[in-house]
This record gives sequence, C-alpha cells and structure tokens, in this order.
Amino acid sequence: MKKNKSKGAGRSSLGPSSKNGSRRNVGSLPQQRTYEIPDHRLEKPPFRVAQVQTAVGCSYEISGDLSSPVPPIRDSKYLNRTETIEIYRWMVLNRKMEQALENLYKQGKVVGGVYFGLGQEACSCASAYALGEQDWLAPMIRNQGSLLVRGFQPRDMMMQYMAKADSPTKGRDGTSHFGDIYQRNVVSPISMLGDLIPVMAGVALGARLQGRNIAVMTYIGDGGQSTGATYEGVNFAAVQSLGVVLLIESNLWAYSTPSEMQYRVQDLAERAIGYGIPGVIVDGTDACQVYDAAHEAVERAHRGGGPTLIEAKMMRMKGHAIHDSADYVPKPLFEYWRKRDPIARFEHYLVEVKKWLSPEEHQRLIGELEAYLEQERELAVNSPMPTAESAEGGVYCEAGCHEIRPKYAAPKSGVSKRAPGPRSPEGALHFK
Repeated sequence: MKKNKSKGAGRSSLGPSSKNGSRRNVGSLPQQRTYEIPDHRLEKPPFRVAQVQTAVGCSYEISGDLSSPVPPIRDSKYLNRTETIEIYRWMVLNRKMEQALENLYKQGKVVGGVYFGLGQEACSCASAYALGEQDWLAPMIRNQGSLLVRGFQPRDMMMQYMAKADSPTKGRDGTSHFGDIYQRNVVSPISMLGDLIPVMAGVALGARLQGRNIAVMTYIGDGGQSTGATYEGVNFAAVQSLGVVLLIESNLWAYSTPSEMQYRVQDLAERAIGYGIPGVIVDGTDACQVYDAAHEAVERAHRGGGPTLIEAKMMRMKGHAIHDSADYVPKPLFEYWRKRDPIARFEHYLVEVKKWLSPEEHQRLIGELEAYLEQERELAVNSPMPTAESAEGGVYCEAGCHEIRPKYAAPKSGVSKRAPGPRSPEGALHFK
C-alpha cells in the first residue's frame, strides 16, 4: 500500500506566516508536493505496543489483530534457482552458527557476551549477497550472516567470541568487531551506533576519487537511526550522490524500548524524503524482497545514482544480548513473529512451493552444513589462547602497519567524476 505524505507534515495546518503575521492556507499553493514510499510487503501487521503503568512499575502491552495468516514469499525478480538456494544455505549456516555460539557461551568458553541475529538472517544474508566483489560492507554486531556471505568462516566468529589467538583480532576483542579491508572489503563494526554511515560514505567518496562508483552497504537499527551521526552520514551521502546502501533493521526493539517510543513517523523509510533519496519498505523475513531491494540499490550506486534507504521490518527474536531474557516483550509478539521465521518460510518456499529442493536434497543440505559447522567448532575450540607477550603487539604503529594504497587507481584531483550539481527531478524520486 502506498502512502501519501504532505511536505508540510508536522507543521501547523494553517500554513506559513505572511509578512504581517497572518497565515495563509497552503492547500492550493502550486509548490505543495506529495510523496510516496514503495512498500513491497504482502502483510502490514496491524498491532501496536504501548507502555502501561502497573503496581510494580511500567510494562508493555500489545493491541491489534495477531491472528492473520503468514503471507507467502514473494518471487524474486532477479534470483535464479541456484542463487536462491545459496542464500538459503547462508541463512541456515548463520542460524546454526549462532546456536553453536550459544552452546559455547553456556559451556563457559566465551569470554564476553554474544549478540544474536535470530529472526534477521534473511536481512543479513540476502542483502550482502547483492553486493559485487568490488563493493564494500560494514556490518553491525547482529549481521554475522553478512560476514559469512562476504567470505569469513564460522571459526572466525567463534574464535573471536572466545578471544582465541587465531581470531581475526588475535584475541584482543571478545565480540564481532573485526573486518578485512584488504581482501574482503569489510569494515569493522563500530560500537557508537550510526558512525559507520559517514565512514562508509567516505569509502564511497574515496573510490569515486579513484574513478570508480561502488556500492557501500551498512546497517542501523530502529534505535540507532535516531543518532546524529546517522543523519550526518546519510545527508552527506545524499548531497555527494555517494552509493551508500543503508538497511534499517526495523526489529521493533531498541534494547528494551519499543519502536512506538522511538519515533513518530509511521515508517522509518519516510525519513528518506527529508534526505531527497529513494526509500523503500520490505518484509525483513522475506529473503527475496530483501535481495531485490538491495540489488536495485546496488545497481543504482554503480550508476552513480547515490544512496538508497531500505527499511526491513521484522523482529529481534532474542534480547539485546545473551544476558538479556527480553522479559519486557509481550509474549504474543514472540508468537506472532515465530510463525514468520525467515528460515522456516524460505524452506517451505523452496521445498513445497517452488520444488527447487526435494525433501531428500534439503536434508542432505542440512546434514552437510551441520558436519561443516562441527569441524569449524572443533577448530575454534582447539585454537590456542593468546600468549601474554602478544598483548603488546598492535598497540603502537609499526613499520608499514598503516600503509594505505589506492585500491582502484591513483586518486584524481580537481572535479570528481560525479561532482555534486544542481538538484534535478530525478534526485527526488518520491515526488508523485
């Protein structure tokens, strides 16, 4: 369903003041414009979460109809059979790897906390799958599926959480704060939410100065998108027409704060209107919808068309981290989204609807993943802990440790290939 929004939403309905202080009705003024945000979901959940006061404090209650049937998976406009099955494989590996991490935590082998992307596998894996080899990715801590798609192994995540010597950070970090800017074009997560966005805008700008339009993908939650760095980064990318593909993982909870207490707009994709860039809404549990939106955004970035904001709606099916039992979430909400599990829906789509996998082929795929993951777990568990002497390494810059070379070509001075110019009708794609 498409929604129309007045440019003046949020201001007085009486319109702007004239010079003498009186007000004019702007309803018939020619400069008034309306906007639309494409919404590709086959279902718009009709419920809301509200804060209520109880005898023991505050809690949250849910209102609305939670009995609607689960919608089907929408066929992709771009994926073929092999590619669709490959995305499903990444999603299952993502889920099973996090289950293995949970077990390692319970066995006391993890040195810190663990952050899960349960229920968000379609968003992480399908979006990263849309990137080209020369494009860049900057995941958040729940986007471990995107790291797998980009070429990291499950052992990397497991050793990282166990602070092993062979982990990507050599035991210096106990969460998924790592990347690879040399081979995989992956920028490490940043704990300060929103700060990855201006960093990735800078990556895209650096590539343009070397004569290349690339896509740079990163993520933000519905809570993190309220930060100033988010606005500054997206605005800069919009003005400079940089290929930032921003996925808002609208997962209903910013730690323990529901979306209804985070923002007043109905959909976060509406904020794209203020930036003058395309915005789109997709079902974050439907891998085909996520991939198609990401694919189109990546292709637009390659053409030099600038940034795209994608709001993927779903629910974080565990607490903020493994220590958080998420008791603040109304139980019916969990039940509603459990029926919309992205992996169960995709399995049904592949096996029962498209029949691209027979039941036997599906079982063989699962068995191969489980065997592979067990090998990875054994490698991670048996990896040594770092030595005490290694702690001093990497603290100070050593010879060549920060040598930065152009990745695509020698940087050009003067006017860039896509220098900002006057606004054009194409830039504001929401105008009706």
